[in-house]
Amino acid sequence: MLPTFPITDRPVRFALVGCGRISANHIEALRRHAGRAELVAVCDTDGEALQRAVAATGVAGFASLDSLLAGSTFDIAALCTPSGLHPQQALQVARAGRHVLTEKPMATKWEEGMAMVRGCRDAGVKLFVVKQNRLNATLQRVREAIAQDRFGRIHMVVVNVFWTRPQSYYDESPWRGRWDMDGGAFMNQASHYVDMVDWLVGPVDSVHAYTATQARAIEAEDSGVMSLRLRAGGMASINVTMLTHGQNFEGSLTILGERGTVRVGGVAVNRIEHWAFADSRPEDAGIQAANTAPTSVYGYGHPLYYANVIDTLRGQAHAEVDGYEGLRSLEVVIAAYRSARDGVRVGLPLVF
Repeated sequence: MLPTFPITDRPVRFALVGCGRISANHIEALRRHAGRAELVAVCDTDGEALQRAVAATGVAGFASLDSLLAGSTFDIAALCTPSGLHPQQALQVARAGRHVLTEKPMATKWEEGMAMVRGCRDAGVKLFVVKQNRLNATLQRVREAIAQDRFGRIHMVVVNVFWTRPQSYYDESPWRGRWDMDGGAFMNQASHYVDMVDWLVGPVDSVHAYTATQARAIEAEDSGVMSLRLRAGGMASINVTMLTHGQNFEGSLTILGERGTVRVGGVAVNRIEHWAFADSRPEDAGIQAANTAPTSVYGYGHPLYYANVIDTLRGQAHAEVDGYEGLRSLEVVIAAYRSARDGVRVGLPLVF
């Protein structure tokens, strides 16, 4: 089946594969784009999750990806399944001539991420990787300041992801915290924050990391620290734990440059807490307008991300986060895991 592109005479048809924790954000994002896009099918091997999604959306439900591909005329599948399933599912969808949108991380293994990119390229379909935090208003302002060279040379970047995931979180879905299906705090919860560092101040030159499983009964890490040397010469650190007491505490970014200092805090880089530059500008007075108060750490970026996906499939834009972009943060996380395992500094790009 040849992929449909561009889609100009009707709404883009989406199928949702995986009806768990993050699926509600995708359903809501598509509702925001009614008229230009529509959800036509949902799919899950868990019967109860599938029925809840069918009841919430009113669309057809399928109990397997095989039956979905055979029984629905969708254009693009949104993969919201466990991360370790993304590669094989993406390749199956691509071979059927449908476009692919995958939640983060795109894969848990470097070679499988590469296979996704190659498979979608060879099938002539688009591959999108969800990185909705890039579209936070706070981070857009930081990105703009970097592009305007307001920081001058950036000396140091510090990211903190201090959240809580109790043992019950892992127990309710046994794939969580497994190396083959999920990875740990770096790969899963901090994936967007690793991407944020690479996107804002990368590329990354080398990585040194420590990981630990301190308090959760899982295979992968519940905490870790990562030190990065940036190719431009600065340094960065990413500090992550899922062990804060009682509630998510902080998801923050601090940038220290020769001509400016910025800190974006809150639980999900949603609040500008410090904004100071040598070249004060009139627009700085309204910087607090970028602040938001999200109800979860997912933020408000999914509808904005979907806008670019839809525009791309309609031939009106280019993908802002495609498979190649998705590989960049995956490469940094894989380098961190290799560093923690072997006790060495790992240079990028990766060599296998």
